[in-house]
Amino acid sequence: MNVKINIECTPEEARRFMGLPDMTSVHEAYIAQVTDAMTKGVTPDMVEAMTKSWGPMSDISTKFFQQMLGQMAGGAKS
Repeated sequence: MNVKINIECTPEEARRFMGLPDMTSVHEAYIAQVTDAMTKGVTPDMVEAMTKSWGPMSDISTKFFQQMLGQMAGGAKS
């Protein structure tokens, strides 16, 4: 025996029916941050935060990584 039920509702109505939280404000904040990062480009603070989130890197490793990125971006200087 097969039973088929079609329910017509909006995504908002389905979210409420299933008891899921409203994540609209979180989504808007995330989109604002992504848009801001895309318009401003990559900043040194962003690189530092990114390298710190990668794992337990010592201060020397972080400085080395920053120097390497600086040389790649600005060309090798002797």
